[in-house]
Amino acid sequence: MRRRLLASYLTITLITLLVLVYPLGRTFASQGRNQLLHDIERDATVVAGLSEDALERGDQPDIDPVLAQYAQDPGGRIVVVDSNGRNVADSDGPGEVGSDFTNRPEIAAALNGIRAEGSRHSDTLGADLLYVTVPIASSGVVHGAVRITYPSSTLDDRVRATWLGLVVLSAFIAVLVTVVGFALARLVTRPVDRLKEAAQRISAGDLSARAPTDDGAPELRELASTFNHTAERLQEMLDAQQAFVADASHQLRTPLAALRLQLENIESAAPSNLQPALASARAETARLGRISEALLSLTRSASTDVTPERIDAASIAFDRQQAWEPVAAEAGVRLELTTPGHAWVSAAPGALEQILDNLIDNALEVVPTDSIVRIQVQPAGEVVELHVIDQGPGLSEEQRTRAFDRFWRGATSTPGGTGLGLAIVAQLAAQCGGRAELRRSVDEGIDAVISLPAPPASDPAVGSQER
Repeated sequence: MRRRLLASYLTITLITLLVLVYPLGRTFASQGRNQLLHDIERDATVVAGLSEDALERGDQPDIDPVLAQYAQDPGGRIVVVDSNGRNVADSDGPGEVGSDFTNRPEIAAALNGIRAEGSRHSDTLGADLLYVTVPIASSGVVHGAVRITYPSSTLDDRVRATWLGLVVLSAFIAVLVTVVGFALARLVTRPVDRLKEAAQRISAGDLSARAPTDDGAPELRELASTFNHTAERLQEMLDAQQAFVADASHQLRTPLAALRLQLENIESAAPSNLQPALASARAETARLGRISEALLSLTRSASTDVTPERIDAASIAFDRQQAWEPVAAEAGVRLELTTPGHAWVSAAPGALEQILDNLIDNALEVVPTDSIVRIQVQPAGEVVELHVIDQGPGLSEEQRTRAFDRFWRGATSTPGGTGLGLAIVAQLAAQCGGRAELRRSVDEGIDAVISLPAPPASDPAVGSQER
């Protein structure tokens, strides 16, 4: 936007300069020509007055000071002829006196009593000349003529100097407009930049960001106020949603526990024909409890502002493999762990444990007996990748994309699941500055990959947690 404003300022300025400077230059050029001809005519008239009496007597005019002045002016020449067209005085020197000028059309016109001015090409000099010729007359009798000439290059030099001055002035104005326009553009766009920064912070999850409302045009201040009001409403709605989910999940714990206990008591005394229905009711009650706990975990992870720590992902993976080994063995599944000596990541405390627990739990639910679930920790440049690879039925590309949606469950999912495990994994990974994705493994199963940033060991922005 700043560049566009500056470009608009310069475009308007250049168009204005073009509209004004070109006609002005043409006017100056025309005035310069007219002024030069006027000056020449004035000098010619003065010389004619000085020479009139001498030519009337048949003497040579005494105009040596004027001739000397023109002799010092490069390009200018003054010639005085008698009534026969003979040169009687010449600023080019005495050697030119006596020459016949009757073949010059302007001299012939002046000897006929006609003033002449204009420009013509001189074959003798091989250049274009500006000339003014006036007759020397008294009582209606022409006694001679005065011609003053200047090469057209003299006028061209004056015109060129005029155009050069206008170009320099235009360039100065353009530079001045650029400097002033840049300052004005910054002044105009500064509130927009601040509004953009606030929007980017909110987009990144910082709902406390606000745009300043005391700077810029009234329209921009009104826009900033509207933006801030929208951000406040969004914060209020999100807080209300999180509070509702947290309160609902918390409040459901006690009645669900009581309901489960009641069902167990009824089941022990109920006849055999009611046992399947009671078992199904107890299972659904347990599932509702797991959903409640998962929603509470999601709410807590979304609302918690944590400082990342430097954590050894290899050590965390080893701990979780040891914790899940008995569960896997009971299901007839083998857990294999592959890690380097250490794999440092920047992560929220406790996030890696929850991520691995959810991924291992999901894998154990879908793999067949006598299969292998592989846990791998692999440094990959600026990130560390955590893999949980299963040999289950796998998912299609569309299903792998949707798997992180809340409450989404695949067709092969184990009954009783909540559909929130992968949503929690994705949210925790994002909270740590990483990302989660599902890939197809070489065994046609799922390769759940968590990429987490690997900060330098001396990074002061993160804490340190040794395991």
